[in-house]
Amino acid sequence: MSGEPVQELMKVDLTTTSVRELNAELHKPTARRYEVHNPRGAEAIAVGLRHAIEVEVHGPAGYYCAGMNMFADVTVHGSVGTGVAENMMSGSVRVRGNASQSAGATGHGGLLVIEGSASMRCGISMKGIDIVVGGDIGPMSAFMAQAGRLVVCGDAGDGLGDSIYEARLYVRGRVGSLGADCIEKPMRDEHVAELSQLLVAAGLTHNPAEFRRFGSARRLYHFAAHNSAAY
Repeated sequence: MSGEPVQELMKVDLTTTSVRELNAELHKPTARRYEVHNPRGAEAIAVGLRHAIEVEVHGPAGYYCAGMNMFADVTVHGSVGTGVAENMMSGSVRVRGNASQSAGATGHGGLLVIEGSASMRCGISMKGIDIVVGGDIGPMSAFMAQAGRLVVCGDAGDGLGDSIYEARLYVRGRVGSLGADCIEKPMRDEHVAELSQLLVAAGLTHNPAEFRRFGSARRLYHFAAHNSAAY
């Protein structure tokens, strides 16, 4: 984009404009704010954004909404399909509904807020993203989570944090079961402060004292020859 956007707000109707045309406009924006109407579950809405713009999607979105986001602030007024904010780098994505599986997968940075619940594999292989879920998350969430923070204000399914590295997990409700090498850890003052900031950023008012913290036992980091089979 050369220069500043020339208008404040652009409205896009996906009954008359294709997702490809929408994304082309968002990649070289001529406005500071966008309203996307009639998404009707279309896939790949607002992917690959690289500018500090605001995008509001009025309705449900399909797979990979706001994937690879950088700098932009994206809000979906509805639920989303698989892989919302996948590989996100910075900015924010807010879902005012539920999310399907693999929300925030491989995310490197930024903030993903899901006001409803998220399905299985939420935060899989996260690499620095912050994810706050207002409801529950499904099984195998935070699998191989390397860095970042996952906050769950409801319950977590089975296999939470399986093969986790250095991501930090905060859960307010029940945990079905913990995955390999994931253990409960004490909530120290710095964790309470960190969690408080994340809840405020997400617009939630829960008491941090109601949460438990989980992380890596650090038993799976290094290859040990005696654990290998001699073939």
